[in-house]
Amino acid sequence: MDRSYLPVAAAAVALVLVCCSGLCRGERLGARECEDLGFTGLALCSDCNALSEFVKDQELVEDCHKCCTEDSDDSISKLTFSGAIIEVCMRKLVFYPEVVGFLEEDKDDFPYVETRYSYGSPPKLIMLDNKGEQKETIRIDNWKREHIRQFLKEKVKPVKLDS
Repeated sequence: MDRSYLPVAAAAVALVLVCCSGLCRGERLGARECEDLGFTGLALCSDCNALSEFVKDQELVEDCHKCCTEDSDDSISKLTFSGAIIEVCMRKLVFYPEVVGFLEEDKDDFPYVETRYSYGSPPKLIMLDNKGEQKETIRIDNWKREHIRQFLKEKVKPVKLDS
């Protein structure tokens, strides 16, 4: 019996298993690495696609894809939040003129967004659910002022309370 095809068949099976495990889609990062990059892993991969429309930093978008959760058919592809906090170190603020511009000129247009100054913190958006609990953290170091505006308009939908 000729068994010369077995190494080729074994290699083909291994390739299929690797692709099915998700490794062919690209490198996935662990929770700690994602947190260091400013992603919690709660973002849907479709949100990374939306991010790419606002932020033209290809490396940032690739990092987002390494940390995102695959969209499922029953998931809401347009994940929204009820509020947000912009957290930044007051001493480092001078290095982020776009964030300063947003805080000084645009923040009043977003009453559901508060500012928190935290020593040593890079600029980030802390996204909140309808209970005011933190659901996702997104670094905004390299974001333009207009991108912050657009992102908040699209992703933050405050809950209207019935009186």
